[in-house]
Amino acid sequence: MKTKFILHGGFTPGGKQENDDFFQEILKSAPGKAKILLVYFAKEFDRIAKNKEEDIEQFNKNKGDRTLLFETASEELFPEQVQKADIIYLHGGHSDKLLNTLKKFPNLRQLFSGKIIAGDSAGANVLVSVFYSKTMGVSEGFGLIPIKIICHYLAENKDKLNDIKPDKETLFLPEYRVKVFYDE
Repeated sequence: MKTKFILHGGFTPGGKQENDDFFQEILKSAPGKAKILLVYFAKEFDRIAKNKEEDIEQFNKNKGDRTLLFETASEELFPEQVQKADIIYLHGGHSDKLLNTLKKFPNLRQLFSGKIIAGDSAGANVLVSVFYSKTMGVSEGFGLIPIKIICHYLAENKDKLNDIKPDKETLFLPEYRVKVFYDE
């Protein structure tokens, strides 16, 4: 099975959530009984419970007739949790925090193989070769998708990645926008 990557441009905290397209895309090719690993490694600890509640609500709102099982990722059990999951949801937050945690697992490409991997903002950033974020500037991701990305895209940032890896395509991903990639 191909690995399906779904990148989401993020959203404005506190704003009206317009994420149905994102969650529908995540679930589109999922099995009838799908196990979802919720990854909050990019979040502050005190925000996780609220984000988890919101995410489960969004998944359930868009599940159709599927049965969804949820598990929250832990650093100690992450490889085993990924192996058992159908969907890995990398929630947004701080890209540096997510990068540093995922660096502990050097075989991400192999771990994620054949899964549905959804990355929201920081989650999208770490999946690509190079990204620009307002807080970190230009940084390198894991290169699982060989592109450059600017999440929360605004025209004022369009040139931020021009001189970095010019052989790579740049994806400008505004808030609430979704882009899908497949890997063999």
